[in-house]
Amino acid sequence: DDYRNPACIADNVGDNVGDIAGMGADLFGSLAESTCAALVLASASPDLSDIWCSQMYPVLISSAGVLVGLVTLMVANLFYKVKNMPDVEKALKGMLIISTILMTPIVVVLSKLCLPGVFSMGSGYEHVKWWYCAVSILLGLWSGMIVGYVTEYFTSHSYTPVREIAETQKQSAATGIIYGLALGYHSCVIPVICLGITILISHSLCGMFGIALGALGMLGTLTMALTIDAYGPISDNAGGIAEMAGLPETVRGLTDCLDAAGNTTAAIGKGFAIGSAALVSLALFGAFTVRARIVRVDILNPWVFTGLLFGAMMPYAFAAWTMKSVGLAANDMVKECLSQFPRIMGPEQMAPDYERCIRISTEASLREMLAPGALVILSPLIAGLGFGKNTCAGLLSGAMVSSVQLAISMSNTGGAWDNSKKYISAGGLGKEYVKGSEAHKNSVTGDTVGDPLKDTSGPALNIVMKLTAIISLVFGSAIAEYSNPEGGPFWA
Repeated sequence: DDYRNPACIADNVGDNVGDIAGMGADLFGSLAESTCAALVLASASPDLSDIWCSQMYPVLISSAGVLVGLVTLMVANLFYKVKNMPDVEKALKGMLIISTILMTPIVVVLSKLCLPGVFSMGSGYEHVKWWYCAVSILLGLWSGMIVGYVTEYFTSHSYTPVREIAETQKQSAATGIIYGLALGYHSCVIPVICLGITILISHSLCGMFGIALGALGMLGTLTMALTIDAYGPISDNAGGIAEMAGLPETVRGLTDCLDAAGNTTAAIGKGFAIGSAALVSLALFGAFTVRARIVRVDILNPWVFTGLLFGAMMPYAFAAWTMKSVGLAANDMVKECLSQFPRIMGPEQMAPDYERCIRISTEASLREMLAPGALVILSPLIAGLGFGKNTCAGLLSGAMVSSVQLAISMSNTGGAWDNSKKYISAGGLGKEYVKGSEAHKNSVTGDTVGDPLKDTSGPALNIVMKLTAIISLVFGSAIAEYSNPEGGPFWA
C-alpha cells in the first residue's frame, strides 16, 4: 500500500468491485430469484392466487427483512458495545444474531395473517398448513445463521483453526497451505448438513414452494449480511489510505484489526451467498423439470449419469479458468509495476501511473471471463438440445452439488490464510514472528494463493449454480422437444 506502488489504487478498487458490487449483485440476484420462484409457485395454487395477501406473501417476507435490518442497526449498540478491538468482531456477529431473532416472530405472524389455514400446492401437497410455510422459512433463516457461525469459526483468528495454520507457517509456507486446504474441506460439513435438513423438511412440507421459502428465509437477514460483508473492504481501504498518506504505524495497526474482523464477516457473507444460491438453484431446477416435463431423475439412467458426471466436473473447469485468469492478470500487473519502479525511485521521481494498472485489471477481467461464461451458458444447451432432457437434468444436479462444496471450501480456505497473516502481523505468535520474519513471509504466500480462491473462484461458483438452472428453465420447452419419449437424445 505504499503510494509509490502503481498497483495500490487497483488493489483498493478491486476490494470495492469484488466484495461490495460483486457480492451485492450475487445476493440481490438470489433474493430476486427466490422471491420470483415463490411468487410463481404461489400463483399456481388456486387457494393462494385468489387471495391478494397470500399471493404477495413472498414479497412481504422479503420486505420485512429490510425493516428488520434497520431496527437491528438502531438497537445493536445496546447489546454489543464496542470498547476494545476484540469487541468489533463480536458486535458485527451480534448484528446477525439480533436480526435473526427479530425476524423469527415476524415470519410466524406474517404466515398466520397472510395464508389460509389449509391450502393446496398441487399433487401430493393438497393439505399444506400455514405453519408449514413458517417452518420452511425459519429453517432457512436459522440455517443461514449457523452457516455464518461455522464460517466465523473457521476463518477468524480468535479460534483454533486459523491459529493452527499460523503455527505451521513458522516452519514453511507449504505446511500452512496444507493446513489451509484441510480447513476448507472440513468447513463444508456443517453447512451441507444444514442445507440438507432445510431442503428435506421444507420439500416434505410444501414441495418446491417450501424450497423457495427456505431460500427466502436464508436471505431474510440479507441487509445485515451485506452490511457486515462491506465492513471488510471499507476497513481494508482505510488501511491502504493510512499507509499511502504516511500516517503513524499505530493507525495501520488499528485498521488491520478492523480488517481482520472484516475478513471474517466477508466470509460470512460469502457463506450466505453460497447457501442461498444452492436453495435457489434447487427451486429453479424444480421449475425446469415441470417445464421440460420430467417426472423423475433416475441416476441409473445412463444419460442422467453421464450428465451428472459432466455437471460435477463443470465447477472445477470454471474454477481452473478463473484462477488462471487471476494469475495471468497479476503477472501483467507485476511486469507493469517493475517497468515503472526504476523511473519512480530514480532521479526522475516520476509519479506512479495508477490508471495503467487499473486498466490492466479491468481489461483482463472482461477478456478472461469469456471462456468461463460460455461454459456456464452453453453447457446446459448442448446437454439438453444435443443429448436430451435427462442429460440436462443430470448436468444441473451435478453442477449444483459439486459447486456448493467447492465454493464453501475455497472461500473459507482463502479467508483463513488471510487472517493467519494478520494474526502473525499483530504479534499473535510472539514479537519475533511479526512482519519481516520468515513466518510472516510464509503467511504472505498463503494469503496470495488464497486471494483468487476467496475473491474470484469461490464466489463465482454461485453463478455456475444459478445461471445453468436459469438457462435450462428458459429453454426448457425446446429441450423437451429435442428429446425422445424416454428423455434421451432425439437421434437415439
